[in-house]
Amino acid sequence: MTERLLRMPEVQRRVGLKKTAIYARIRDGKFPAPRKLGTNYAVWLESAIDAWIQERISETEPVQGAVG
Repeated sequence: MTERLLRMPEVQRRVGLKKTAIYARIRDGKFPAPRKLGTNYAVWLESAIDAWIQERISETEPVQGAVG
């Protein structure tokens, strides 16, 4: 299976954060760092972004009274 590579716009859509917030979290060690494929070409592994999203979900508590 081939790992999908995501560019910044797709990462932003998936995680709901702006570019500056993503880079601030990377700097703080709270977000996966991109892989550099060239001087101006950074990508993230789809699996790393999916894992980060799952970690955020598992850290939250369900809303009381929520149906579902």
